[in-house]
Amino acid sequence: MPLNDRAKLEHLEEQHLAPYALRAAKSRGRRYPEPEHDYRTCFQRDRDRIIHSEAFRRLEYKTQVFLNWEGDHFRTRLTHTIEVAQCARTIARALSLNEEVCEAVALAHDLGHTPFGHAGEHAMRDCMEGHGGYEHNGQSLRIVDFLERRYAGFPGLNLTHESRYGMMKHETDYDKPLFATLEARESPSLEAQVVNFADEISYNSHDAEDGLYSGILTVDVACESALFAEAVKNANDTGAGAEASLLRYYIVRYLKNVQVSDLLQHTSLRLEEEKIKTLDDVLHYKGKRLVSFSPEMSHKVARLKHMLFHKFYQHRRVMRGIEKATRFMKELFERYLAAPYLMPGGFHKRIKEGESPHRVVCDYISGMTDRYALEQYKKLFDPDVW
Repeated sequence: MPLNDRAKLEHLEEQHLAPYALRAAKSRGRRYPEPEHDYRTCFQRDRDRIIHSEAFRRLEYKTQVFLNWEGDHFRTRLTHTIEVAQCARTIARALSLNEEVCEAVALAHDLGHTPFGHAGEHAMRDCMEGHGGYEHNGQSLRIVDFLERRYAGFPGLNLTHESRYGMMKHETDYDKPLFATLEARESPSLEAQVVNFADEISYNSHDAEDGLYSGILTVDVACESALFAEAVKNANDTGAGAEASLLRYYIVRYLKNVQVSDLLQHTSLRLEEEKIKTLDDVLHYKGKRLVSFSPEMSHKVARLKHMLFHKFYQHRRVMRGIEKATRFMKELFERYLAAPYLMPGGFHKRIKEGESPHRVVCDYISGMTDRYALEQYKKLFDPDVW
């Protein structure tokens, strides 16, 4: 039986993907040329390199909403990332897009997140103001281009242009890339746009589930969102509403399904209306994003976000953790900046060789997990810990 080698896999892409999808055989390549693999496409290799990176493994102990030590069943940055990749592949397959690119971009999209979630990111932005700034999309790209050291011939992971560009163009309400002028002549690929929505669908739905599990959100309060109320009605209609332990699973399942279904139907309509036939049509399209919700669903999703923001993210229990995390981050930053020899030797060496102390300290702290950051904080500031 013949093997599915790389040439066969690329042939299958040519046969089965939409004409406007990205194709491994037509990749623009890598910054540092490398021989192709016998049995994996270039995009599969991107995905695998990301999974095997240290930055990816550290996501297990980085905050999504709840700090890592608040419970084993809350989502972490790693579980969120896996959920985004799963959602992106589902959407990509239905639209006949390249699943491997979607998966690679999804798995890499949060590599640059600081410890302590968005609280840590806001603290790092304050610390880096006037020193090049900080934004986790930019840090993710910095990780795959420079900070990961796994090969003798080049720094970083040497990902393909398509995966890197998808990371550059990753954008949601909470993720605003710093690459507005970088290759501005091109719009994002459909695969990159899919990951943007997969991220949004995942955190909207799963944060709602975590809010219910924590007890911070109640069903009655959350039903001020019409989309959430629809999910509750659907659960009740199936009989799941009578069993409290099942209710939140039915709610999150409905939230994801209805958003994905709307996105697929409206995007398919948009591609037809805009007469998108080729990849060039996508990359040179100057209108609104081609991958999108219907106007009705966009409104419902906006109301769901509004409810989550005011009833969940700003709850005192969540805000208490944010306040502490912000203080930890800023005090760590100031201490390492004043005494860079307290960092591991490689970071201290970079400063000696002329790199910006602010950027090196940013690289060090942003790569920490929640628990490692807390351990280092105790070692630096708690007189009883050595």
